[in-house]
Amino acid sequence: QVQLVESGGGLVQAGGSLRLSCAASGSFFSINAMGWYRQAPGKSRELVATITSGGSTNYADSVKGRFSISRDNAKNTVYLQMSGLKPEDTAVYYCNADIKRTFWRPYWGQGTQVTVSS
Repeated sequence: QVQLVESGGGLVQAGGSLRLSCAASGSFFSINAMGWYRQAPGKSRELVATITSGGSTNYADSVKGRFSISRDNAKNTVYLQMSGLKPEDTAVYYCNADIKRTFWRPYWGQGTQVTVSS
């Protein structure tokens, strides 16, 4: 069994900051890429940022320069530091990780709500 547990969401004013965390737990051999996605009401889920096991990162254009993804491989944890938040960043944020048990497959967290008020 593998679980991804997110934390750190909440309500913040525009221009503020939040830090999301996502920890993988359970029985598995290895984690490859980890990332964050978000889904706003009435919209499809979209990529926010990803990070490989070696530390290479990729960001959606809408968050470049404001968000920073990082990970702690020893803790099987990925972080998303969000700064300069805008009302359009309001969404449920989901953690994603490619994890190997008997084979590689993606796992998802339950989601954490981020609300940015104007």
